[in-house]
Amino acid sequence: MNPSPFSSNLFWDCNIDDIELQKNKRYVIERVLTRGQWKDFQTLLRIYPRNEIIASAKDSKELDPKTAHFCSWYFQIPLTDLHVSTYYR
Repeated sequence: MNPSPFSSNLFWDCNIDDIELQKNKRYVIERVLTRGQWKDFQTLLRIYPRNEIIASAKDSKELDPKTAHFCSWYFQIPLTDLHVSTYYR
């Protein structure tokens, strides 16, 4: 398997070799949006179509307020279409 295109510490809690970029795309997208560095975000934009990133952001229940506001601004998604995790409320 090819090494991960993302920062090595991004998937600290699992075996990176077990992550398939297409099969696990929602997990990967959520992790990069919530925990990734700018270079990880740029890589995310190269790997996945914009509409898939937006759909994953809208479906996510893991976003923190900062990530939700960034996604709303960057992708022009109404903030009301994004769900902030109840952990942050």
